[in-house]
Amino acid sequence: MKDLKHLIYFENLLQDANNELVQKAKADGKYALGYTCYFMPEVLLDLPGCFSVRLRAPNCTSPDIATYYMTARTCHYGRSLFERALEGGYNFLDAQMATETCTVTCRFQEHLQMMNIIQNPKFFCEFTDIPFKRNENGYEHYRTQLQVHVLDKLHENFGIDTSDEALMKAIEEHNEVCRLITETGASRKLANPTITGYEFQCIQLVSLVCPKYLILPYLRETAKEMKTRKPDSKPTWRCKVVLYGSENDDPEFTKLIESCGALVVADRHCYGSLPGREEIVVADGQSPLDAITRHYLDTSMCPRFMPQDEMRNRKQQLADIAKEYKADGIIIEQNKFCEYWSYERTIDTIIMPRDFGIPVCSIEKEYINGASGQLRTRFQAFIESVEIKKIQEGK
Repeated sequence: MKDLKHLIYFENLLQDANNELVQKAKADGKYALGYTCYFMPEVLLDLPGCFSVRLRAPNCTSPDIATYYMTARTCHYGRSLFERALEGGYNFLDAQMATETCTVTCRFQEHLQMMNIIQNPKFFCEFTDIPFKRNENGYEHYRTQLQVHVLDKLHENFGIDTSDEALMKAIEEHNEVCRLITETGASRKLANPTITGYEFQCIQLVSLVCPKYLILPYLRETAKEMKTRKPDSKPTWRCKVVLYGSENDDPEFTKLIESCGALVVADRHCYGSLPGREEIVVADGQSPLDAITRHYLDTSMCPRFMPQDEMRNRKQQLADIAKEYKADGIIIEQNKFCEYWSYERTIDTIIMPRDFGIPVCSIEKEYINGASGQLRTRFQAFIESVEIKKIQEGK
């Protein structure tokens, strides 16, 4: 396929949290607001006058100092973020909008709050408590938390306009990003997709880590470019897979999978678009904050929700995604020592083949992969097993 016009530029933007567009927005007088989890609605951090940055620690392989504070038995993701903070990589942040979700990211953000690491006199860290259930009490609690710990704090500290009009403007911009990402990835459902999983992940990631108003022109142009992009005359992949699991903001991991012959056609992980790029709908008479609250709770597929009906729904949703995107199998990845996803991965490794007939490759990995040779062997063996299954089924 013809190379995407902006792919190299997107790759460069992903090399550093304080990338070129972040620096441009800071020069424009915007406030940079960091976050780590889907439960911190990025749309609230993209109000006029500020912009959201979902934190990453690209190329961090040895979080030695962070390990001293957080121990080696915490996930590599949280330690890598803390290592990058200790290196000064997040000094551009004006605030960290933290969530009480997974334990290790909580600890990382507590260290930011307590240790005066971010060298920015305006910096503050504010925690929001997230409910474990989707019911009216949960919606009310979440809505109150977002009002008190996000909107009120942004107004008090930076004078950000948090009126309904400002929220509607942020929703409109957010929805355009969602539409463009969805349009760009639409061809992943085709028999012969016109975009690779690596390319799509780069595009999705820049939409999370760059100011929306600066990345939007590039997203518009890429979505338009995709409408006329032609697929390879002969597919270069041997099977299609859904990539599913915990924090995965490393496009090189997806590239490794695809170099083994499996095309990643769906991204159901914490930095992916399923969920993550659904438009927010504000009903007639509904407040924007209520719409945002219900949207993020209702669309989340996080394993924090542990009731049996929630767990069964997630399995069905995953099977539906595999069917919709015509995937031959699922690669489930979990960061080592991740508590929630270790349970989810173990259960799904059994349930998906048994109840839905979908082959699964189950991987426990570090945040940045140092064992690419071992992973390559695992992926190649999985792809061969999928091919054998298809032959046996007469496909």
